Amino acid sequence: MKGLLLLCLLFLFGGQRSSACPHLCSCHGTQVNCSSRSLSSSSLPTSFPTGTTELRLHDNQLTSLPNGLLDDLTSLRSVSLQGNPWVCDCGVLYLRAWLLRQPAALKSHLGVNCNSPPGLRGRLVVYLTEQEVLDSCHYWYCDLALASQVCLFVFVLVQAALLVALLVFLKRFQRLSKEARRTTEESFTAGEGLRENDYTPLKDSST
Repeated sequence: MKGLLLLCLLFLFGGQRSSACPHLCSCHGTQVNCSSRSLSSSSLPTSFPTGTTELRLHDNQLTSLPNGLLDDLTSLRSVSLQGNPWVCDCGVLYLRAWLLRQPAALKSHLGVNCNSPPGLRGRLVVYLTEQEVLDSCHYWYCDLALASQVCLFVFVLVQAALLVALLVFLKRFQRLSKEARRTTEESFTAGEGLRENDYTPLKDSST
């Protein structure tokens, strides 16, 4: 019984969230306007009302769309995505696939151009081949691999410097220990000699 009540509450609040106007956007009926809000891919709303028919996301700072963001918006009749600096690497695969599924009459692909990498700049996202996108991903992986190698090289250098410092410290500690041991032995020998000298006059006077 408790489980059923919890499911009902989740369904109720989930429905309220799905019909609420997203933060930083304005809504008028089934129209959701999130344009010119300087939204980035990280600050973009995570969901939109399920009954949205018009969605405006143009003139922001979007570089990609989260996977599945638009999949539940089955009533969409108009979407504006132009005026964003789309990065055409692995992160653009979802947007490309979504645009390919849309009717040509929707014209959602218009103005959705690549801003980077340089080799794809100006290209319409919807017309990119999968191989072109994957090739851009390979460049990104190469850059990541190069950065990893540089970090590893720096790490090895730091470890080598620490090892050298440790060896120098151990040698200095060993030298100081030898000097301290020699000083202690010399002091002990000198003390023994003084005690013998003190003992000899006492023995002579007793005879």
